Amino acid sequence: MTGTHHVLALALFCAFVLVTLAITTWVGRERRGSPEEFYAGGRLFSPMENGFAIAGDYMSAASFLGVTGLIALYGYDGILYTVGFLVAWLVVLFLVAELVRNCGRFTLADVLVTRLRERPVRIAAGASSVTVSVLYLVAQMVGAGSLMTLLLGGTGERARAWTVVGVGVLMVVYITLGGMRAATWIQIVKAVLLLGGTVALTVLVLLRFHGDLSALLTTAAGRSGHGPAFLAPGLKYGGGWTARLDFVSLGLALVLGTAGLPHILSRFYTVPTARAARRSVVWSIGLIGGFYLMTIVLGFGAAAVLGSDAVRAAGPAGNNAVPLLALDLGGGAGSTGGTVLFAVVAAIAFATILAVVAGITLASSASVAHDLYRTLSRRARTPRSEVAVARLAAAGTGAVAIGLGLLAQDLNVAFLVGLAFAVAASANLPVLLYTLFWRRFTTRGAVWSVYGGLVPAVVLVVLSPVVSGGPGAIFPGADFALFPLENPGLVSVPLGFLAGWLGTVTSSEPADAGGHAETEVRSLTGAGAA
Repeated sequence: MTGTHHVLALALFCAFVLVTLAITTWVGRERRGSPEEFYAGGRLFSPMENGFAIAGDYMSAASFLGVTGLIALYGYDGILYTVGFLVAWLVVLFLVAELVRNCGRFTLADVLVTRLRERPVRIAAGASSVTVSVLYLVAQMVGAGSLMTLLLGGTGERARAWTVVGVGVLMVVYITLGGMRAATWIQIVKAVLLLGGTVALTVLVLLRFHGDLSALLTTAAGRSGHGPAFLAPGLKYGGGWTARLDFVSLGLALVLGTAGLPHILSRFYTVPTARAARRSVVWSIGLIGGFYLMTIVLGFGAAAVLGSDAVRAAGPAGNNAVPLLALDLGGGAGSTGGTVLFAVVAAIAFATILAVVAGITLASSASVAHDLYRTLSRRARTPRSEVAVARLAAAGTGAVAIGLGLLAQDLNVAFLVGLAFAVAASANLPVLLYTLFWRRFTTRGAVWSVYGGLVPAVVLVVLSPVVSGGPGAIFPGADFALFPLENPGLVSVPLGFLAGWLGTVTSSEPADAGGHAETEVRSLTGAGAA
């Protein structure tokens, strides 16, 4: 890697930062300071705009860097992430989008309190949403650190640390100045850039192999070091029953987790109607589906062009596969084409991280201010004070994410996002579905459902091989890995549903039949929706 690569990539990235800061400043001048403006952008976005923003929110560093790296290292088994991420949108489309838009205002808790007692439900849902958001943010921080390591041509811990801190500071600036409207336009710009860059790289990979997908796959298998096993199931998840259960656990988390992600749910409130929310999802499915098909080509392309050993040498988690692939496709190190293409891809990857981080931070700060602050604070609450607390919460969320991101620098970003999906599927999805569809559901059931999924998911992650017990763990020198699976979804998701059922059937509080009827009518018709 030459100094030219570094300078050009950093210049392009700085240009993106300046443009997005200009957007944020422009939007910030027009804001009215109301919660509706800060959390939902005034509900003024069209389905197409919101669809691009959802795609921008969802196509994160985990997808662009992590998934392609996993495919380059593990072949067929890495494709599980692309399938899981995409299939999850069917759950969102058919079970969540319209109903959530009709029942809520800004957060998940708004949906729940339409028929349940407010205080305990808001506290539980707020705590869960913040936990999921922080886990998701850690993955983006790790992606930023990996990119900076590659850009600077070394593995200096100080450079990675300062990159993580810089991304955290930028995300706080975006949210405190511009709120949802700024985050949405940043995500739209980022989605266009990311899709354009991915299309260009995919075309170049296919041209390298003259459009012959069979030659691409054969070459990838040959250079992977695993031969035909690279194209068959089992390379990562086929070593025994533990690995196979991990496969099922990860798939369950990916398919069910999207419908419980706070930053995805909050996007349905930025459009004026439930029909617009559904059309937004249709737009996003088309964009996201095309993107994930291209990541498969890029993953196998990295294995075929670079070789799996070269990808692993640049980082054991494979997060640098796409930038290195761009360098080679452009003509190699030292060439003008390689320099330009590498710089463009690196800048797009940084833009991806910043845009996703902004959306997640906003969702987390909304949960803190709109759910926790309004419930726990004894002081008189005004719309202005709530927005002020949300801005402070953005800074606090950023600080926590920076600290955890510094600890997890050697983990694959797609894998880290899988953990966030597992927590969302365990704590948020059960209580959401029970509230919308179960007539007998009670407040105790809701609280038990959230904590019954959240606590086991977090505890099992802490006790898993991800945190300790191996060279690739967060704490490689310690060993308290009592839970054998890397993803807790197989255990924690059923526990979330079971706890919700058990809390309901043991509750002395009768179900609110009128509240359920009101929720059902409102969710299906939109009557009384914000």
